[in-house]
Formats: sequence, structure tokens, C-alpha cells
Amino acid sequence: MPESGRTTAQGPLVTTPVVAARRAGLLVTLVLGGLTALPPLSMDMYLPALPEVTQSLRSPAATVQLTLTGCLAGMALGQLVVGPMSDKWGRRRPLLVGMVVYVAATAVCALAPTVELLIAFRLLQGLAGAAGIVIARAVVRDLYDGVEMARFFSTLMLISGAAPIVAPLIGGQILRVTDWRGVFHVLAVIGVLLTVVVWRFLDETLPPERRHAGGVGEALRTMRGLLADRVFTGYMLAGGLAFAALFAYISASPFVVQEIYGASPQTFSLLFGLNSIGLVAVGQINGKLLVGRVSLDKTLGLGLGVILLAAVALVVMTSGVFGDPGLVPIAAGLFVLMSAMGLALPNTNAQALMRTTNAAGSAAALLGTSSFLIGAVASPLVGIAGEATAVPMAVTQLVCAVAALACFLGMCRPWRASRAA
Repeated sequence: MPESGRTTAQGPLVTTPVVAARRAGLLVTLVLGGLTALPPLSMDMYLPALPEVTQSLRSPAATVQLTLTGCLAGMALGQLVVGPMSDKWGRRRPLLVGMVVYVAATAVCALAPTVELLIAFRLLQGLAGAAGIVIARAVVRDLYDGVEMARFFSTLMLISGAAPIVAPLIGGQILRVTDWRGVFHVLAVIGVLLTVVVWRFLDETLPPERRHAGGVGEALRTMRGLLADRVFTGYMLAGGLAFAALFAYISASPFVVQEIYGASPQTFSLLFGLNSIGLVAVGQINGKLLVGRVSLDKTLGLGLGVILLAAVALVVMTSGVFGDPGLVPIAAGLFVLMSAMGLALPNTNAQALMRTTNAAGSAAALLGTSSFLIGAVASPLVGIAGEATAVPMAVTQLVCAVAALACFLGMCRPWRASRAA
């Protein structure tokens, strides 16, 4: 549990860094929201430019999609390193180093002459950007617990969810005045600004007495212990597979909307923004209305069930069982699927992190790594049949939804937790 302040005989209340950070409230929320918004900014601002990149670098769509996979894989692997580092050295130092490297890698992406070099530096960009993802989660665990933590994750979704709304719109407008390289120039500027904000306003939330003195061996033992917890692993896999269904949409939607249905980059950006609004709105319903009134497991099960139904509908529509459905029904199915993520993702994070107190960095690293690795596997699958069909996207989402629900029911066994409560 977070530490509290104490009253001294000499005078006023002495406040620990953890309590001071909690009292900062809105400021901490904005900083952590910015850190969790960095991954969707890094990927979603770039999405409207994917068709242009295929032409500019003379590469097939499947190869260009590896630039997304590389960034995602980097974010996954980086969290395994940064999470334990933050448990040993605190949250601030690893975060600031990661942000500086992120800015440098992003600047090089803007200059990449070949798709191979772009993939390599997108990987480095992801490795460095992982610091923001994993440390933001760890800071939340340092400051909050229980229902309060679930509410805070939903609040973070309001801020970080604005990034997918704004990012494609910004990307589409950037493409009006420059080419895809300009997107990376803007991302580098955003990285610089966020680094300054973190350096100036985010205090250390892990006191020295709560840090782990061990090295890599201890970190690996800690992670092995977490993975041995069947319930923790169940929540981790359920969240990772739900995220993979979301990332299948992120990876395939530029080609589905623009190439198959002939929409402009601006129309694609508008539809992407509407879907993100749905995710944010449902996340706020989760945090403001459901958390504390309905059990987290029930809400999580509802979210996974809706994702599954939406995926089934998308498979039926894209396979042409009832003819060509057109863009509007497909967009509606994707909207429902994306919105239900607002119930699934914050609650899997909260339920998993509540099962650990002294290794929040390692636990957050496992949660993030599993999500991004599974998402990285899903990314190339959506283009396996080429650019002329959306069926692989829908099938990938359906498989991920079924697997997520199976992990939740089979490993977490929420009915037992309900009886115990």
C-alpha cells in the first residue's frame, strides 16, 4: 500500500513522495496520461500514411506493416527490461533515459531511406517508448489500490484514449502539407515536450526502502513467481488477447477503409476518431458508474462477450455471406468492438496488478509485454490474403476474442472469486 505522511513533535505534517504525488492529483493524471498516450500517438499518427509509404519506399503492404510490428515488438521487449529496472532504481531515471532515446530514434525514422532501416528504427523507437508504458502503470500501482486503482485506469483511458482520436486526424492533416516523414518530425517534437514535462513535474513514487536490490536473476525469479499465479496469468492473457483484437483493427483499418472501400485519408481519420471516442466513453462509464457498483469480473466478462459478438458480426459481413455490406456496416461493427475495449482493458490491468504489491514494475512489464507481443503476432496476419479483403482482419479478431474469453473463464474462474467475496 502507498505510504502515508506522519506528524512530528516539532511541527507540521511530513509528507512522503508517494502522498505528495497523490495530492498532485490532476497533474499526475495528465503526466501519466501523456506517457500512456505515447504508444497510440507513435502508431496512429502514422496510419493514414501507410499506403503512401508503400509507394515511397517501393515496398509491398505486408512489408510496410512490419514497421508497425517492429514498433510493437520493441515496446513489448523494452518493458521486460525497464519494468525491473524501475523496481531497482526508481521510476524517474529509467523513464527519462527511455524518453531521450525515443526522441533520437523517432528523428532517425524521419530520415530512413529504405523500409528495412525504417523497421529497424521503429523497433528502437518502441524499445525506448516502452519506458512510458510500463512505468506509468507501475506509478499507478505505487499510488493506488483496489477499486481506486481501477477508477484511475479508467481516467487514464480518457486521456490516452484521446490520442487515437487526435492522432489520425493530425496525421491526415500533416499529409496535406508534407509527406509521411513529416509525421515522424511531429512525433519527435511531442517526445521532446513530454520529456521536459516528466523531468519537471513527475516526482519519484518508489521510495528507496521499497526498491529491489537484486539484479537480473531476482527480476526473473519475480516474473516467474507472477507467471506461476494462475489467476494473474489469466488476466494477463485475457488482456493481451483483447489488445491483439484491437491491434488487428489498428493494423488493417488503413487498407480496409482506404483501399477496399475507397475512403480518403481524412475519412479514415474521422472513422478512427469516432471509434476511439467510443472506447473512451465506455471507459468512463466503467470508471464513473460501474466500478464500485458492479464487480470488476462481471464488467470484464461483459466487455469480452461484446467483443466476441462484434467479431462474429464482422466475420459474417466481410466474408460476403449477405453480399457486399459497404463501409457503414463494417464501420459500425468496428465501433462496437472498439467501444467494448473500454470495459475489458482497464479491468484486466487492475485485477492483475491487485495481485502484487512489491513488484509493480515487473508485473506491469509482463502485462505490457504480453499485450504487445500478441499484438505483434496479430499484425502481419491481417494482411496475409493481400489488400483486397478484410476477412483476415475479422478472423484474427474473432480468434483473439474467443481465446481471451477462454483464458478469463478457464484461468481466472470469476465465479469462485464471487463466491469467496
